[in-house]
Amino acid sequence: MNQFDQISSFDKKKAKEINLSELYKVLKRRIWAVLILTVLGAAIGFIQNTVTVTPLYQSSARVIIGADEQSRTTLQVIVKDSTILDKVVTELHLPMNSDALAKQITVASIDQSQVVSITVVNQDPRMAAQIANTTAAVFKAEVPNIVGQDYIRILSNAKVNPVPTNPKNYNKTITAIVIGLVLGIGLAFLLDSMDSTVRSEQEVEKILGLTVLGKVSKMNKRNIKRKKVQSNLDLRGETVDS
Repeated sequence: MNQFDQISSFDKKKAKEINLSELYKVLKRRIWAVLILTVLGAAIGFIQNTVTVTPLYQSSARVIIGADEQSRTTLQVIVKDSTILDKVVTELHLPMNSDALAKQITVASIDQSQVVSITVVNQDPRMAAQIANTTAAVFKAEVPNIVGQDYIRILSNAKVNPVPTNPKNYNKTITAIVIGLVLGIGLAFLLDSMDSTVRSEQEVEKILGLTVLGKVSKMNKRNIKRKKVQSNLDLRGETVDS
């Protein structure tokens, strides 16, 4: 095994001592990885907020069921029965069946009283109010035919509520940015740990155990052009002196 193989093997086996200065240098060298993953995370979070979240609107109509508790519970179940909702679907020309409509409706007694709320959640605030009011009206009209007695009175109609029940928030975007930032930093250190490039005189001295006496400057087009200009100036100066 030659000297360079020994150096490579020693460099792989020996763990690097990381201080704040080295951490800063690593992040500075790999800042592109951090920025790319952070921006990507922010974009994904923003898309999830704007595309996957559909605003839903809620509206409620209230009716009074003048019956005992057991009968009232039975009548509340009837509100979501196909007997009632099929007529609502037909009357409003809804693009759904009674089973799908039932999933949008919640029926609940308010404070264990005879007042029952028929609440509808829909993507259209106006449609939510129309469904709630129509359901209450059909329910009132059909109850005498179902149970033989008219227990129902309309207490209040549903109103259009322009405020969605699930307003957009930026929690997903913030979470995605944090995740992207953490992954970017992790990727930066991973790439740096896999990079065996020697970047400083101190690293050379540490690996070889020898003192660096000099170094070759980095050569690029700008440096080469600058040296040519300097050489021409030196030659002109010598010509003038002679």
